[in-house]
Amino acid sequence: MATILVADDEPHIRELVRSTLEREGHRVVEAADGREAADAVAREPVQLAVIDVMMPEVDGFELTRWLREERDVPILLLTALGETSHKVRGLRLGADDYLVKPFAPEELVARVEALLRRYRIRADGALDLAVLRLLSDTYEVEANGERMALPPKEFQLLFTLAASAGRTLSRDKLIEEVWGYDYAGDERTVDVHIKRLRVKFPEDVYPFRIRTVRGLGYRLEVNA
Repeated sequence: MATILVADDEPHIRELVRSTLEREGHRVVEAADGREAADAVAREPVQLAVIDVMMPEVDGFELTRWLREERDVPILLLTALGETSHKVRGLRLGADDYLVKPFAPEELVARVEALLRRYRIRADGALDLAVLRLLSDTYEVEANGERMALPPKEFQLLFTLAASAGRTLSRDKLIEEVWGYDYAGDERTVDVHIKRLRVKFPEDVYPFRIRTVRGLGYRLEVNA
């Protein structure tokens, strides 16, 4: 369960977002404008913020800028404005994702859960398996008494597989976790990054391997 800030000046939108997220087990803190939202964040920790762009007093862009300076939390912007310029401005100010109104509750849930998972990797700091340690603050992997720094996407991919060691994850799942819900590139990018990881961590040298499960995806296995 996460505590999520929902800042929007339209009561029916706040109610839709609140009820949708509460059904998923989250706790929601509501605010009708940017000033109320800043006060709410000052009172209690939140793990994610859903912010409407067009609000009175302090708008969503200004709130995003302030929140990014004050807290390391994922930010999802809501707007009725689908123009690219608004999206670019929000992302440059520090927003992590964008959702254009009207939206389906299922899409809201998918984007929120994807952002929480991605930030959880950063917040966890380290992931320890019996034979493998991943340090998310430096993108380093410790194994066989050695430490190796990886590019961010390779690290995030390995972290995601290691966090679900023994379970098969589909390409779509890995893309959502590592590249984001809105990724529109070639899904084969997963295969390319897996190949690079296998080159760096050959299974005859390291005590784990990334196995291809034909037709299903990939699984990280720890050698017995």
